[in-house]
Amino acid sequence: MTTTLYGIPNCDTMKKARKWLTDKDIDYSFHDFKKAGLEEQLLDSWLESVDWEILLNRRGMMWRKLEQEVKDNIDRDSARRVMLETPTIIKRPVLDLDGTIHVGFSEERYSELFG
Repeated sequence: MTTTLYGIPNCDTMKKARKWLTDKDIDYSFHDFKKAGLEEQLLDSWLESVDWEILLNRRGMMWRKLEQEVKDNIDRDSARRVMLETPTIIKRPVLDLDGTIHVGFSEERYSELFG
């Protein structure tokens, strides 16, 4: 089983997800958006399996920092552009579990995924 967790280390939700995985002795790799960035191909693959509105975090600080005109006219293409320019606007964590993408964290959901 290949497990990769994408996000930023200082995010509270990321901390919860990482702690949950560690406590359950689940091996995973961590991809830090701030240090490693986000490749266009990777984002495009996510957008093929997850709706852009799920990936785009409209509750976070990075969303609030966007110009109002961008927010008012957001669509798939502009959201993709914003996510590539500012990966920290992506809802966290993004979990790649054997090629299947899951967005967000809840103990219940992770318990289902990892059995």
